[in-house]
Amino acid sequence: MKRRPVLAWAMYDWANSAFAAVVIAGFFPLLFQDYWSADIDAAGSNLRLGLANAVASLILIALAPLLGAVADHLGARKRFLFRFAIPGMLATAALAWVPGGAWPAAAALFICASVGFMGANVFYDALLTEVAPESRWHAVSGLGFGLGYLGGGLLYLGCVIAALNPAAFGFPDAGAAARAGFVATALWWAVFSLPLALAVPERPAPAGATAWRSGWRQLRETLRHLGRLRPVVIFLVAYWLYIDAVHTVIRMAVAYGRSLGFEQGDLIIALLVVQFVGFPAAIAYGRLGERWGPRRAVYLGLLVYAGVCIWGVFIRSPWEFYAIAVLVGLVQGGVQALSRSLYARLIPAGRAGEFFGFYNLLGKFAALVGPVLFGLFGTALGDVRYSMLALIGLFAAGAWLLGRVPESAFRGEQDEPRMNPDARK
Repeated sequence: MKRRPVLAWAMYDWANSAFAAVVIAGFFPLLFQDYWSADIDAAGSNLRLGLANAVASLILIALAPLLGAVADHLGARKRFLFRFAIPGMLATAALAWVPGGAWPAAAALFICASVGFMGANVFYDALLTEVAPESRWHAVSGLGFGLGYLGGGLLYLGCVIAALNPAAFGFPDAGAAARAGFVATALWWAVFSLPLALAVPERPAPAGATAWRSGWRQLRETLRHLGRLRPVVIFLVAYWLYIDAVHTVIRMAVAYGRSLGFEQGDLIIALLVVQFVGFPAAIAYGRLGERWGPRRAVYLGLLVYAGVCIWGVFIRSPWEFYAIAVLVGLVQGGVQALSRSLYARLIPAGRAGEFFGFYNLLGKFAALVGPVLFGLFGTALGDVRYSMLALIGLFAAGAWLLGRVPESAFRGEQDEPRMNPDARK
């Protein structure tokens, strides 16, 4: 395994995780409610934000599998990655200039930025099979998530310091400092994407005017014969169930904490804890997957998540929120990293872009369903605390289905080989 391409690939996680930390989980939800949607109550603002997230996810659901198939035929995963990432960077920076009260403009730019972020990840994930041999996929995937937590956490920390001390950085108020964080995020994303552009190899594929038709044909064939790849289908359903719950924890943690009466400062600190605990934990989890077995390591992470959900029902003090943040940080990146590398072992040769399109599609569809279940449980049972119970069933069902995937499938004993022989060199 050549270290330079591996590190260059993992640095893209360092780059784009700034968007996940600063925009998705950090400042955008707060500014959207307090600055762009100040004309309505919190419930109405959350509805607008939820719809924006849903629109972005639906756009990606419509595009990802086809574009992945086309990129496979062209040998152009890096090219497609940047065709999504660059508009995402520009839309992120543009958020800084949206005036107060202009929630439609803020929502539209957020949708564009989110589609760019999520779409680029389809092709980034697919490049894992190009930079490392199969025996190192778990460790390399963990390295990517680990650097992502560190990079995103460092930029988020800088933005928090600026927002808490705006005058020291030349800003008139905390809101202006927070909006400047969007520009910083776009620049961070752009600069640290350069190593991937320059140092990650990609095997060329026959190109031509028929690439789009070939992509359509390949996608139709995959859908028609997906039943033949039964282990892939079972894994994808299992992944959809438990990643639904993981994404719900990520997206709803701040809202849940605020509904329990915790201060914004406590919630910001908890997010920072997740980022910085997640850095070494994701790397260590990748090593654990190699030594202990990736599926067992995923089971451990899901068990910890279930325990967190039970604890979350009874949480009373900020220190408990911090402790839960530590537990989430210990397993969140590991579950995501090992899921990605396990899936890479299942998919057919030469079709990583297409199949990671389905993988990311299910991950984004989970972001549509999980928060709704979270809200419905709290409403139906009369207390927001009981929302956490909705997630335990998702974790349990996902773990059970993951156990239904034959071990032989992860070793490549299927009708179609997982990867081309050249990729093992």
